[in-house]
Amino acid sequence: MSQLELHQLRKTFGRVVAVDSLDLEIDRGELVSLVGPSGCGKTTTLRMVAGLQEADRGKILLEGRDVTHQPANRRGMGVVFQSYALFPNMTAADNIGYGLVVRHRPPDEIKKKVAALVELIEIGDAADRYPHQLSGGQQQRVALARALAIEPGVLLLDEPLSALDAAVRLTLRLEIRRIQRSLGIATMYITHDQEEALSISDRVAVMRDGRVEQLGTPEEIYTAPANEYVARFVGTSNRLRVKALDGDGRSVEWRGNRIPVVAATPLPAGSDALLVVRPERVRVAAVPADGLPGGFWQGRVVERTFLGSVTRLTITVGDEVLLADLPGEATADVRFGIDDAVAVAFEPGGSRLIPASATPIDLAPE
Repeated sequence: MSQLELHQLRKTFGRVVAVDSLDLEIDRGELVSLVGPSGCGKTTTLRMVAGLQEADRGKILLEGRDVTHQPANRRGMGVVFQSYALFPNMTAADNIGYGLVVRHRPPDEIKKKVAALVELIEIGDAADRYPHQLSGGQQQRVALARALAIEPGVLLLDEPLSALDAAVRLTLRLEIRRIQRSLGIATMYITHDQEEALSISDRVAVMRDGRVEQLGTPEEIYTAPANEYVARFVGTSNRLRVKALDGDGRSVEWRGNRIPVVAATPLPAGSDALLVVRPERVRVAAVPADGLPGGFWQGRVVERTFLGSVTRLTITVGDEVLLADLPGEATADVRFGIDDAVAVAFEPGGSRLIPASATPIDLAPE
């Protein structure tokens, strides 16, 4: 039995459908991220699960128990918000223990529990400080400990790292995952940052207009996007308009070369499709003196960007533009410069064929 189940959950605000017939299950010990641009419905989903907003339709089950219409304080869920929401007149330790105090737990039990959580979140002497005396990262750790103090059945994290700088975000991302795994707690994690979602999650739900476009492991979401929206939102990709050559979606033709591919769904021969190739799956070589080998195209480098672990080349092939990411060792011997002619190809098995979208896709925040 799943720890948390959402069945056909729906929420509207006037004529705006914020969440539309959403189904989702989270198992005990699993961290599932809901990711998408602003306005896609991810935070509204969390607020319905937490009991902070009433669902128009559908069910919310916690360990098989229907909590859809129960008030927030009876659902037994821990919530961490982007704003921390710490009490300014309480020390960090008192903030952590607040949920136990209002539940009238014995003082000795509260003291013991708070001490254990202070050790778990590693804030040491800062436990006796007030929120304004803590760094942003420490405040977020305290907010997390407060949510965990009541031993919730589900942990809900709503953009918990978005107010922090990049270095602190990376550290806390690892800390949250360490703590979540050590406690084995079912967790729903809300973020607009797809890199954050991929790095922290057991599974990722990519949302659009209140619906889940794809649910899968981070590897599945990145390497096998279900549609053009997911391919565009998650990571960087080359997206090439092609036509399927056969009915089982095993090959397409692009600029004179036949390319074996893996299709998300079978496509009729001759149908319009989108070939998705990640930049790291594009091979780049010097143009041989005796001509291009089979499966290669000739292109020209128009931009070169150093990104640390990789160098990204922007290459034109006719009127098309390709991005290719070369690891540091790949560019040590051969320095491809601006305006250099190059031979490019796609790695075997590195192309994903998906149906072309019939409508424009807007990824901009609302």
